[in-house]
Amino acid sequence: MPTHRHERVRELLKRAIGEAIRREMPVDQAGLITVNDVGVGGDLKSAQVFISILGGAEQQRTGFTLLQKHRLRLQDLVAKAVVLKYVPRLRFVIDESVSRGNRVMQILDELEKQTPAEPSPQE
Repeated sequence: MPTHRHERVRELLKRAIGEAIRREMPVDQAGLITVNDVGVGGDLKSAQVFISILGGAEQQRTGFTLLQKHRLRLQDLVAKAVVLKYVPRLRFVIDESVSRGNRVMQILDELEKQTPAEPSPQE
């Protein structure tokens, strides 16, 4: 179970990384990049950044490539914004949970439309 300190560091990193990405990544090229969550290692030296990219397929590929390319710059910006003993090494991961959730909702809507309404029991 994550400690209270880990939770605070996760939220702090999430905000700092999101702000750094907002300032550094051009939306017209990379799409709209949002930080969904940050997973921090037990020693706080590594962080998995779960992101989603809104935009076309080309924008998503370009956005992820730009994040990988500018990872060290983003780490530097986070280091300046957050005071920690060690700056975590960032690793970006595409978070598919939002699209999977939307797909599940779409399937449920389709199933709801296909099943006929049952008559209410009469007393």
